[in-house]
Amino acid sequence: MSRAREHLALAADLPLDEARALYRRVRAQVAYAKVGLSLFVRHGPAAVAALLEEGAKVFLDLKLHDIPNTVRLAAEEAGALGASLLTVHASGGEAMLSAAVEGAREGAARVGRPAPRVLAVTVLTSMDDSGLLEVGVRANALEQALHLAELARRAGAHGVVCSAREASAVRSLLGPGALLCTPGIRPVGFEAGDQARVETPSMAIRAGADLLVVGRPIYAAPEPQEAAEGIASEVEAALR
Repeated sequence: MSRAREHLALAADLPLDEARALYRRVRAQVAYAKVGLSLFVRHGPAAVAALLEEGAKVFLDLKLHDIPNTVRLAAEEAGALGASLLTVHASGGEAMLSAAVEGAREGAARVGRPAPRVLAVTVLTSMDDSGLLEVGVRANALEQALHLAELARRAGAHGVVCSAREASAVRSLLGPGALLCTPGIRPVGFEAGDQARVETPSMAIRAGADLLVVGRPIYAAPEPQEAAEGIASEVEAALR
C-alpha cells in the first residue's frame, strides 16, 4: 500500500452504501474515511460502524460547537463509537474544547476503545477575510487561525483543522507533535467550488500538513480510483 495513505482522508459525502463502495475502491490509497454532517445526520452511528467494517480509520467531522456541558456529553457519545478523530469548533472557547477532550476520553474508556484525537477547527476553508469580517472577526484568516490554534493547544486538543495556506505558520506555532488536518485540497485543474482557500496536495504536505481531506476530486471524478492514485502519488512525492 502507498505510504501516502496515512496522510489522506476521503470526505465520504454520499449515501452510506455509495460511501462504503467508494472507500472499498480507494482504501489502498486512503486510510481515513471522513463521516461529515450529511452522512451522520442521515445514518447516525451506523455510518461510523459501516466504515470501520470496511477497514477505514474514521474521521468523525461533526464540528461540535455548543456550551461546554453539551459538547462534553456529545463528545462522550462520539468517543464510544470507535472513531480515530473528532472535530470541534475552536471558536467555542477553551472551556468547550477542554470539555470535548475530556468527554471523548471518557466515552472511549467506557467501552474499552482508544480515545479519538480531538481536532479544533480554526477557520473554515469556505471563508476568506471578507467572510470573517462579515461575522465580526477583524483578524484576517491567518491571524485568526493562529489565535484559535493557540487556544486549542491550551485546551489540550490534539491538533487543528486549518487551510493549507496557514499550515506552515500553524506548524511553527504548535510544533511537530500536533496533528494538522487540511481540507480544501484541490489537484491542479480541479475547480475550487465553494472553497475560498484551496491548495494542491503537494503544497499542503510541504507546508506541514499531516492529513489531507479530499472529497469531490475523488468522488466526483469519472474514475475515482484513478483520481485517488494520482493524489496519492503526488503526496508520496512531496513526502520524499
